[in-house]
Amino acid sequence: MLLEIEKLTKVYRTGVRANDGLDLSIDAGEVFGLLGHNGAGKTTLVNQVVGLLKPTSGSIHIDGHDMVARPGVARRLCSFQTQAQVPIDGLSPRQAIGLIGQLRGASKADVARRRERLIDALEIGEWLDVDAARLSGGVKRLVAFAMAAVAPGRLVMLDEPTNDVDPVRRRLLWGAVRRLADEGAAVLLVTHNVIEAERSVGRLAILDRGRVIAEGSPARLKANLGTELRLELVLDPRVTDTPASPFGRGVVSAGNRLMVGVPTDAAGAAVAWAESLERAGVAEEFTLGPVTLEDVYVAMVGGVSVRPAENEETFDASAA
Repeated sequence: MLLEIEKLTKVYRTGVRANDGLDLSIDAGEVFGLLGHNGAGKTTLVNQVVGLLKPTSGSIHIDGHDMVARPGVARRLCSFQTQAQVPIDGLSPRQAIGLIGQLRGASKADVARRRERLIDALEIGEWLDVDAARLSGGVKRLVAFAMAAVAPGRLVMLDEPTNDVDPVRRRLLWGAVRRLADEGAAVLLVTHNVIEAERSVGRLAILDRGRVIAEGSPARLKANLGTELRLELVLDPRVTDTPASPFGRGVVSAGNRLMVGVPTDAAGAAVAWAESLERAGVAEEFTLGPVTLEDVYVAMVGGVSVRPAENEETFDASAA
């Protein structure tokens, strides 16, 4: 495995246990999703991998190199798109992408070739020579991705890369992410967008309160839920008693929405039950469809509470 994380724990001085004994492994050529709500410990994990935070305990190895003992090596082995916007005002996308590529040691010719390919793939050529101060948040986000991908390391980490990006270019971005893996990089995708994660990753881990609570392919995680279909009911806001499911499967309630697990052979019965609730004025509408990764996530995580702000304790990443 290209990235191996074992028993990784990070406890801040405030007592917040942001990561709690995490075990993860990612291979070259793989897009691996790290899924979790805000405060689940995703960004803390990534910051430890790239050497910006020192773990309390545990180990991180990239391509056989010990990142805890030699955090400075992470700069050579990793490319990183942070969750925050990159401060590139005063530079054009052409300049920003080219500068990062050369700082990472790529030749001018290779940087120019890869930059043009990324610009074309993301369809942002019309802004190539515009000062970044005049760019929209979505275009800046795409430029930041190109900066991470123009001279990619063995491990490419993308922290919420689609924030602010329009739907059309999000699809283009996911294609570019897949190409990074096809070219041999290991890609760690950090997100809380469950729908996009399902489309884009080969494997994923679900984090909750600093721990991995599930790991596997989207198909495997959905199969482990123990149901094949999802009936979603929009209840009348005046309804106070939640209808009991007649199917003996998982029920998740969120506001006036009710999600009920349904076996495939009970699809007809599910529709009949939902229609009876409509006639009785209990439900306003319903939909029946296949189980999604979002259903798995909600069933496993349920209601979440926001943890205290993570007090990021940094250390010298230049030590070799």
